[in-house]
Amino acid sequence: MDPLSGIGDFIRQQREAAEVSVRELARVAGISNPYLSQIERGLRKPSAEVLNQLAKAFSISAETLYVRAGLLDEDLETRLTAETISNDAELTTEQRDVLLSLYHQFIQANRSKTATV
Repeated sequence: MDPLSGIGDFIRQQREAAEVSVRELARVAGISNPYLSQIERGLRKPSAEVLNQLAKAFSISAETLYVRAGLLDEDLETRLTAETISNDAELTTEQRDVLLSLYHQFIQANRSKTATV
């Protein structure tokens, strides 16, 4: 999948799930309405700064958008997430192990699903 259309589709899906108009998301993210529309249609590549602004507007990690845009290695994000879970002092060792196992199962399932599409 082309990173531009991939990130654009993902942003559109997130916006629609949040039931927010292009105009409203553009306003919250501090970018122009036409620019956001072009990103969603895969015509423009958003900068890391714009992705960061959109991530804040969606209340998701900027790294998620960086990976979708091809700016960050997906395996790096997976490793960082696993490391964060492993280091979470609020969880017991057993909870961390179960959560890590589920996380890796979800990652594998999603990658398998994407590979067959």
